[in-house]
Amino acid sequence: MQKEILTLDDIKLLVDSFYEKVRTDELLKDIFNEKIQDKWPQHLEKMYRFWQTILLEEHTYFGSPFAPHAQLPVAQEHFKRWLKLFYENIETQFTGAKAEEAKWRAEKMAEMFQYKIAYYKSTQITKP
Repeated sequence: MQKEILTLDDIKLLVDSFYEKVRTDELLKDIFNEKIQDKWPQHLEKMYRFWQTILLEEHTYFGSPFAPHAQLPVAQEHFKRWLKLFYENIETQFTGAKAEEAKWRAEKMAEMFQYKIAYYKSTQITKP
């Protein structure tokens, strides 16, 4: 049964179920597991705060989300898979305005990260 995203518990369900998929996905699991290693509890806690800030407007996340992603070995297919899993996760569990906003924001975030990573890589190549 689908539910609306209204509370921190809903955010935790969203984040936990999404990253369960990521951690077993053939294309994404190695990238995430190598970067995060044994710090999954800390990563999930940070993601709770991030999405709580964005979707519930309860400002608990402070930081720059791009910096930890700048040097990841990712390309467009990784972002497509990440978004596919995110959308599937939302659509099977959630409904309502916040669910739609979460999908929209994830898409914009993926788009921005792709551009920033491409820019970052291009500036690293041209440095002496």
